[in-house]
Amino acid sequence: QVQLVESGGGLVQAGGSLRLSCAASGRTFSNYDMGWFRQAPGKEREFIAAISWSGGRTNYADTVKGRFTISRDNAKNTVYLQMNSLQPEDTAAYYCAAESSVYSLGTRPYEYHYWGQGTQVTVSS
Repeated sequence: QVQLVESGGGLVQAGGSLRLSCAASGRTFSNYDMGWFRQAPGKEREFIAAISWSGGRTNYADTVKGRFTISRDNAKNTVYLQMNSLQPEDTAAYYCAAESSVYSLGTRPYEYHYWGQGTQVTVSS
């Protein structure tokens, strides 16, 4: 079992930045590839970024490539999402997730086994 707790969300103006954190506890954090997803009201959960267990490989959705950066610190059991140049369309609840071992840097929610409760990001125009 892995418990995930996101933090760092909030209200920001367009063009601003936020850094989300996801703290993990339970099973060995460094065993898992990790991902970030987001979900806006009335929309499906959307893949944002993923990072391998070592941090050596990453994968990004085209919608955030060049603006968002995923990273991790295995010593702190934490994965981060640095979000720059935020736009109103980035408004959503953001979730971190730990990936099932049969997948690698997946983009589909079903590929992830453990989920946090989410943190809200609101970008005003």
